[in-house]
Amino acid sequence: MKRILTTCLATAILFSAKAQEADKALARVRYTFTHVRDTTQRDQPKVENMLLVTGKNASVYTSYDKLNQALKMQQQLQEQIKNQTGNGNVKIELKSEMKTQPTQEDYFFFASEHKMITKERLFNNYLVEEPAATIDWKILKDTMSFSGVACQKATTRFKGRNWIAWFATEIPFQSGPWKLNGLPGLIIEAYDDKKEVKFEFAGLENVKEAAATTNADGDVKIAAPNGGVGSVKIMGIDVNTSYLGAEIKLPSDAIKTTRKELDKLKAARDKDPQGFMQAQMAANGMQGSFRMNQAPRPAGVAAVKAEVNNPIEIEDKK
Repeated sequence: MKRILTTCLATAILFSAKAQEADKALARVRYTFTHVRDTTQRDQPKVENMLLVTGKNASVYTSYDKLNQALKMQQQLQEQIKNQTGNGNVKIELKSEMKTQPTQEDYFFFASEHKMITKERLFNNYLVEEPAATIDWKILKDTMSFSGVACQKATTRFKGRNWIAWFATEIPFQSGPWKLNGLPGLIIEAYDDKKEVKFEFAGLENVKEAAATTNADGDVKIAAPNGGVGSVKIMGIDVNTSYLGAEIKLPSDAIKTTRKELDKLKAARDKDPQGFMQAQMAANGMQGSFRMNQAPRPAGVAAVKAEVNNPIEIEDKK
């Protein structure tokens, strides 16, 4: 465990957020994301509330459910810290009420640079940068209105699926849900031709000038037991809600790495979550114990890992 963590962290480079300037957030788009992950159980798809925050050049696509979960975790954390005032060795126990794990990846799209940066949080924030996909859209004459938003139809073959997208020409952003982008207008709704993956429009609002509700680094600022003020990181829980603020920007403390190295870290976490957390805490100079409980299951019901035989991205057969 320690050797894997040391290797991965040693090969990671501290990412400078200055390399990607912040963009003013102009609109928030909500989607209902539906994904048939297991084709043998098509009547039990994963359903999740998602959020796209977009500006003229940049956008970020994230899980709205994940943000709400993080806020609840933050409240639990602050309450437990408060109740352990004077204790030099803080014990933290977090409980999640969600039955399924929300999407952990955040996708930052920078149109001018044609760049996609995927952010994942495994105690620390990690960034994987790659060129944004060039999607060969075919724009059709068909039109439709979604809750009063006039849209035009486009189709493409992308990541192994035939996609249908509806974009708003009157909203001149090149962004869309997930990795879909590159149309002359905001993508309001999209789905594949089998309706196995759907991003359904759930609302749109302009962003008002407002400060972010938490610090940009994604740590929870709390009153420490000794009376001082400290910050606490939560493994896999992103408490950074600056996505809801006035700017779209990368976390200033994020670590730039490769997909290969990040996969090694995730494998170490999945093999021993508690050991991984303790190792990360020690590496960051933190002391204490950690335990995380999932929502209780009914008596006699065993834990079942969700099958994913139908990922969003499918390798095209040649």
